[in-house]
Amino acid sequence: MELIIQYSALILAFLFAIIGHEIMHGLVAKYYGDLTATRAGRLSINPLKHIDLFGSIIFPILLFVSQKLAGVSNPIIFGWAKPVPVNIFTVVENGGYLGAVAVSLAGITYNFIMAFISASIIVFFYPPNNIFSAFMFMFLYYMIVVNVILAVFNAIPIPPLDGANALKYLSLQFGWKGIVKFYNKLEPYGMLILLIILFTPIANYIFIPAEKLISWLLTF
Repeated sequence: MELIIQYSALILAFLFAIIGHEIMHGLVAKYYGDLTATRAGRLSINPLKHIDLFGSIIFPILLFVSQKLAGVSNPIIFGWAKPVPVNIFTVVENGGYLGAVAVSLAGITYNFIMAFISASIIVFFYPPNNIFSAFMFMFLYYMIVVNVILAVFNAIPIPPLDGANALKYLSLQFGWKGIVKFYNKLEPYGMLILLIILFTPIANYIFIPAEKLISWLLTF
């Protein structure tokens, strides 16, 4: 029963984190006049509209299992949903490059907010004394962990992550042409670089800020 509660809470928290992250991109884009996500039906909370077979299911399982086999006691849980379609040209036309920065950072902002909200109410379910409180405690715990990891990872300035997009549009805003050219050249190799980070010990260093923030939130 304990494992059922633990893994069901983890899966639900994971879906809340990745789906909400994508929906927020679409909502902020809508604020700037882009209705692409709305017309595609991607602002729905129906998980079936957002789950990506590889990013939402296969990749997280492979990552989890590979770390377990490597002896990692607390594996990093990571994945993604189908990207919400955004017409960034419409966003830039209505909100400038800073509007594009806002769209890029919308998902990260959502994840941090969810982590802080979860940290503020988890105390009400501790110590758990029944199945419901046990589930809620584990759910809120994973809401903190998964959302922080997702936010910190997406803040890494490597394409196609949100941090890279935000920095690129910020560079366009201030005319930092060298940074823009650098990202244009880096984009074809971004996913390969990210896979190397995730499946090597480099990840341990990348996620140090996430670990510190999670520890702080759990004692918040």
